[in-house]
Amino acid sequence: MPGKVADFLRRAELSPDERASLDQGVTVRRGQGYTLRVSTTPAVHRQLLGRCESLDGTLAIPAQRKARREYENRVNALAADAER
Repeated sequence: MPGKVADFLRRAELSPDERASLDQGVTVRRGQGYTLRVSTTPAVHRQLLGRCESLDGTLAIPAQRKARREYENRVNALAADAER
């Protein structure tokens, strides 16, 4: 998950399994930002994606909106691979 999404989720109220998934993630530096590699079920990824829906709104900065879209694309790809 992109770092901007991870930063937003760390400040959000999460369920214990969602919080544990974030806490166990591995940070990978990417240029100016980072990516958080989170190993969990697609269902938890969907829950996390739902929690950051406000990043799609007009109050979010463009980089946050882009990061959320990228995360959504990755989660959708993960679900598509699981169906195969």
